[in-house]
Amino acid sequence: MKIYWGDLHNHCGITYGFGSLENAIQRARGRLDFCAFTGHAMWPDIYSKTPETEFLVNFHEVGFKKLRDHWEEVRDKVAKANSKELVTFQGYELHSGKYGDHHLVSIDDNLPLVYRDSPKELVEACGKDTTIAIPHHIAYTPSYRGINWDYFDSSISPVVEVYSKHGCSINEDAAYPYYHDMGPRDTRNMVDEGLRRGYHFGFVASTDHHAGFPGSYGDGLVAVIAEKKTRESIWEGLRMGRTYAVTGDKILCDFCINDAYQGSVISALVRKLHVNVQTQAPLDKIVIYKNEKPYHILNGENYWEANQSGHYKIRVEMGWGDQTLYRWNGKIKIEGGSLTDIDTCFRGRNVLSPTQREASKIEQINDIASQAEMTSEKEMQFTCDTVGNQSTLHPCTSAVIVTVEGDLNTKVTVQMNEQSYQATIGELLQYGYTSHMKYYHSQAFKIHKALPESRYIFNIDMEDQLPEKDEDIYRVEVSQKNGQWAYSSPIFVRNI
Repeated sequence: MKIYWGDLHNHCGITYGFGSLENAIQRARGRLDFCAFTGHAMWPDIYSKTPETEFLVNFHEVGFKKLRDHWEEVRDKVAKANSKELVTFQGYELHSGKYGDHHLVSIDDNLPLVYRDSPKELVEACGKDTTIAIPHHIAYTPSYRGINWDYFDSSISPVVEVYSKHGCSINEDAAYPYYHDMGPRDTRNMVDEGLRRGYHFGFVASTDHHAGFPGSYGDGLVAVIAEKKTRESIWEGLRMGRTYAVTGDKILCDFCINDAYQGSVISALVRKLHVNVQTQAPLDKIVIYKNEKPYHILNGENYWEANQSGHYKIRVEMGWGDQTLYRWNGKIKIEGGSLTDIDTCFRGRNVLSPTQREASKIEQINDIASQAEMTSEKEMQFTCDTVGNQSTLHPCTSAVIVTVEGDLNTKVTVQMNEQSYQATIGELLQYGYTSHMKYYHSQAFKIHKALPESRYIFNIDMEDQLPEKDEDIYRVEVSQKNGQWAYSSPIFVRNI
């Protein structure tokens, strides 16, 4: 089995989002293995039209009509985009006060655009074997487009979106509270409440990005455990709940019990837990939860020794400055070692809830450069655009992460536009480096301290022989020092 990364819930100009579908597909190819492109389709219990709600209601109805008028064209473009490079899925979204918002994901390129009052009716109309309905931003107030656990049905919703740009829905104490204009998160609608009720479901994350940039860094990604990178194999992983959610960094979170993958329902009195984690930044902690209580904690503060030779991760972050769009052309070269992997952390510019004033000004908001490639085992190059941070608490920076095989004398050269800097791995283990592109309040880049494999590869093997309930629930959370998280899907273990 392998890990494949995707975004199953994002928006662009096919309804009332922004940016072209073509550009969104291109952005997805840059960072993802699979993607769905979601159109807003219906809101059966939308508010009555009054002078106060007129803009909101009209705005949605125009978007729904746009998707309806162009559905066959949208569906055809998504189908043609499916390839060995990027696996694509069809889909669209249902808003609902009664049931909470859901987005359909389908393996069927002939997915019909039908209108129903509930997610269950939608799935039945589209085909239960080819379509699932994923609840998202579930923690909003009941009847205010948060989930209604009374109506939850795991047969149509094998996975639940637990994180997106709206925030995290795991529990009341989770990082990333809700600060969208739709309101705060409500304890009654969180993931732990659904598990407490005995529901079985896996965890996914997606961006819910509204400006044509699926996979935008920091807004959420889903990892699917599958045999190969095909529609059928990834679809099977989704249906089985072999998934986990990350907030930004592609953290490896390999968790199993008695060789059963995440999302499994098994029977066992003796439970052999195995957790393999590979972070992209220094570890904060790994927590194994049993029945929503901490069962075992591994603290990253215990891991500070550095390798003399081996693998190292180096993150180069760029952005800052003002709100001017800035183009970065970068190269990273290695001497006395080699590159073994590269990853991108490129952000798209966000639109929270467009107003009438701004709606016509940002159609091509993310029609920007965004690409990276390893040109040899000694060099990689990339291009991306950034704008300044919206505030000191809202980062808009992008980054690339390279994995280098070498030793303390391996030289790393980072070239950013007209500037260049060189340091050894030994030096980068001791300090990072920053530089500005101009002399005054300008864009800047940062080479973070090198991260040795002793600080990003972690294994836990343990045995639990003390069942607590008829069915015990285990899951894993991983947090990094840079604020990025991973949330494994639960494994449900029944007593024999």
